[in-house]
Amino acid sequence: MRILRAQDEPDIPKPVPVIIGGSGFITTVEGGQPQLNPLIAPVLLVPIGDKWLIESRVTFEANLVQLPGSSDFHGQVLKSIDYAQLDYIANPYMTVTVGRFLTPFGIFNERLYPIWIRNLQTDPLILPIGVGPSQASTGAMVRGGIKATSKVNINYTAYFSALSTYQPSNVTALDSDRLAGIRAGIFIPDQRLEIGGSFQHLLQDERSNLFGFHGGWQPQALPLELRGEYMRSARGSGYWIEPAYRLTQVPFWQYAMRRTQLVARLQQYWVGAIPSDVLPSVNTREFEFGVNYYFRDGLRAVSSYGRQFSDAGNMNVWTIGLTYRFAFPLGHGGVN
Repeated sequence: MRILRAQDEPDIPKPVPVIIGGSGFITTVEGGQPQLNPLIAPVLLVPIGDKWLIESRVTFEANLVQLPGSSDFHGQVLKSIDYAQLDYIANPYMTVTVGRFLTPFGIFNERLYPIWIRNLQTDPLILPIGVGPSQASTGAMVRGGIKATSKVNINYTAYFSALSTYQPSNVTALDSDRLAGIRAGIFIPDQRLEIGGSFQHLLQDERSNLFGFHGGWQPQALPLELRGEYMRSARGSGYWIEPAYRLTQVPFWQYAMRRTQLVARLQQYWVGAIPSDVLPSVNTREFEFGVNYYFRDGLRAVSSYGRQFSDAGNMNVWTIGLTYRFAFPLGHGGVN
C-alpha cells in the first residue's frame, strides 16, 4: 500500500554519511631550501538521526626535502588525526561537542586552515598562539548563535581541554594542553562584517592568560575579502592582515580575470617573556603577495612570494602548487 502524504508535509531527505575534504601538491622554497608537500585531508561526516553527528579529519602529508649532496627528494608520510568529535545539536542555538576538536582560538585554525580554503599556503606566524603544537583540544565544547536583533547575530564558543600526552607510533602526536577558553563574535549580515574576540586560560605550566581579536569583511560592492587577527600571550604576540581580491570587475580579458584572485598578507610577531618551541625565536616581520587561478570550482593553481625580515636574517619564501576540493556521499539519501 502506498502511503499518501498530506500536501503540506514535505519530503525530508534522509541524511547519509559524506566524505569531503581536499588534496594538493605544494612546493615551497624557504631561504633557498626547496620542499615538496603532497597532501590529502579527507573529512568524514556521519549523521545519526536528526540530533547527532560524528565528524573527523585525517591528514596524510609528506615533507620531502633534498639531502646534502643529492638532487633527490626524501622524506616520510606523516599521518595525523586532526579532530574526531561527536556533536549533539541540542537546539537551533546550541551544539554540544565532546572528543578531540580544533581549538577555537581566533578564526584561522578552525575556518581557514585547510589548503583548499586558505588564500596563501604559508601559515601565519602567530598561528600556534592559543592552539598549541597539535592545534587541537581533548574535552568538551559548547557553541552556537543567537539573533540579537533583526540586523545583528551573535556567535559564541566555550570549551575545556584536558591534558593529554598520548603519542601513538603510527601517527603524529595527539597531545593537548589543559586549558579553558571562550570566543564570541558579532556578525552583521547586511554589511557582511564580523568582529570578535577570544580568551583562554592555561591551567598548567605558567597558568597564563591569552587574548585574541579577529575580524572579517566582505563588502557588497566589491569582490573583496579582508581578514585579520591579533593575538597576545606570555609566549609571544603579533598580528596578520590579509586582503584578497577577485578580478571579476576588470573590463578586459574577462574570462581569465574572473578566475584570478590577488591576495596579500602583512604580519608581524614579537617574542614573549617565555620561550616557545613552536613560535619564532626572534622578532619577525613578513609580507607576502600571491596570485591564485581557479580552473573550475574546487580546482585552482596557487602561487606566492614573501620576504621575511628578522634578527636571525632575512629570507625569501616562494610557494607554487595545486589544490583540489572533493565531496561525495556514501550512499543514497532517499526521503523519510
